[in-house]
Amino acid sequence: MRFVISFILVAFLCSCGSTTHFDYDTKKDFSSYATYSYFTTIESGLNVLDNKRVKDALDSLLPYKRLRKAESGQLLINFYANEQLTAGNSIGIGVGGGGRNVGVGVGGGIPIGGKKIEQQFTLDFIDSQNDALVWQAVFSGSYSEKATPAQRQAYYLKVIGRVLKGYPPKKE
Repeated sequence: MRFVISFILVAFLCSCGSTTHFDYDTKKDFSSYATYSYFTTIESGLNVLDNKRVKDALDSLLPYKRLRKAESGQLLINFYANEQLTAGNSIGIGVGGGGRNVGVGVGGGIPIGGKKIEQQFTLDFIDSQNDALVWQAVFSGSYSEKATPAQRQAYYLKVIGRVLKGYPPKKE
């Protein structure tokens, strides 16, 4: 019985939190890219302020990846997000009893933590010469519906930091 409870607890804890997945063109030499710029028409699904937060985070972190912003960069950057509002976690309370093949149970949930915005954020790097996707990262995470502007800025800085850990890809 302890094994089952331990397994369920570990599975629950592992399913929580954020995840990042990467994909890239294995035939590309990523060391040849030195400049970047943004797509002129980014339709991210985010509001104007969040678009600016994402670009500010990219502009502050990409120089650490040896990429500098240029008028017409070798890499074109596109990003977009899918968001969904979800209810917060709840604590379950139950009362039960039974005996002689008779059982009675009562349960309920108390909401905690408030609503969250579940987000799947995708960042694309496109080779501007041949208009081909060469690197992509997908980040899944969440933030509070009532996040302040400073908290949203910190969230996007964390997201971009996690996403850029996979760039440039390691040689196989």
